[in-house]
Amino acid sequence: QVQLAESGGGLVQPGGSLRLSCAASGTIFSIDGMGWYRQAPGKQRELVATITSGGSTNYADSVKGRFTISRDNTKNTVYLQMNSLKPEDTAVYYCRADIRPGRWTNSMIYWGQGTQVTVSS
Repeated sequence: QVQLAESGGGLVQPGGSLRLSCAASGTIFSIDGMGWYRQAPGKQRELVATITSGGSTNYADSVKGRFTISRDNTKNTVYLQMNSLKPEDTAVYYCRADIRPGRWTNSMIYWGQGTQVTVSS
């Protein structure tokens, strides 16, 4: 069984910063891509940022220059540093990981439970 546990969400004023963490646990052979997605009320879930096992990153245009994704492969953890936050960044943020539970299994997609980020004065 694999689980993703997110933390770090909360309420922050515009211009502030938050750091999200997502730790994978359970039966894990390897982790390929990891990423963060978000879903605002009444909107579809959208990609925020992704990072490969080798460290290559990809960002949504709306967060480029403000958000930084990173990962610690020794801890099976992915981070999202969010700076210069705007009210439009308000959403539930979900962690996603492509995980191979065993040497001979295919990679499967796992999602975290989500963490609320609210940017408001």
